[in-house]
Amino acid sequence: MDKRVYTRRDFLKHTVVAAAAGSIYMHLPARLVGGRTPGTRVVLIRHEEVLDSLNRPKAPVIQQMLDEAVTALLNVSDPLTAWKSLISPDDVVGVKTNSWNYLPTPDVLNAAIRQRVLDAGVPEKSVSVRDRGVRNDPVFQNATALINVRPLRSHHWAGVGTLIKNYIIFTPQPSAYHADACADLASIWKQPALAGKTRLNILVMLTPLFHGIGPHHYSPRYVWPYQGLLVGRDPVAVDSTGVRILQAKRQIFFGDHRPLNPPPKHIFLADTRHRLGTAEPAKINLIRLGWQDDVLI
Repeated sequence: MDKRVYTRRDFLKHTVVAAAAGSIYMHLPARLVGGRTPGTRVVLIRHEEVLDSLNRPKAPVIQQMLDEAVTALLNVSDPLTAWKSLISPDDVVGVKTNSWNYLPTPDVLNAAIRQRVLDAGVPEKSVSVRDRGVRNDPVFQNATALINVRPLRSHHWAGVGTLIKNYIIFTPQPSAYHADACADLASIWKQPALAGKTRLNILVMLTPLFHGIGPHHYSPRYVWPYQGLLVGRDPVAVDSTGVRILQAKRQIFFGDHRPLNPPPKHIFLADTRHRLGTAEPAKINLIRLGWQDDVLI
């Protein structure tokens, strides 16, 4: 497989994101080495044995990957300490997952997250894991803490389905956010019911979908076993990192620079317009763990 790194010059040449005040570029350094630069921490963990022969994730490996990622993110020695620093026993915890039929958040990952929340001392009645129906779920209605988890995939309206976009279902009319390539999705995160509550973001990179056409597109041709998870406190930084991996895969697959269409401007506007987090790669401290073959970043 071609292991070329998608360079900053390449990205600036081929990807321009239009915004109200002008143009926003996604700057991509030639190479990022985790742990050598200060900034927002994002952990990329991959495992060569996480998927079975049918590309289904293995529960024990998923739990191991989650634990290693969270402990590295928080720089602590063990998973229980890490989760107790994220969640307290008196929290009411909503785990916002994603149930898109073709590429849902894996049940084994939902179960692994739920188990660690319970291990942190939260009673079962105070934990809910769901996507559709969160607005009517008593746990989500009273949530003091949220965990945000979903797979990365190309998207008809937003360019990519991201952690930022995963909260659109909290709004009474999601279609109201579809204009201008879903540019202002980050504004949802400022709503009183959500603001400041997200403790952890997990972007599922086990079998990402890197290309598609139309609102309900899916083809096995455009997924690949990347076998990873991206984990961070900052959803913008995690999404920005995931998009760079997706774009690198597109370059290899198509043999040329083929930007996502529409461009994923909502990620960069989440930084520059809404101040939700950090999209600039130079300000992200990417920590790479585990299997490194064809890491693409």
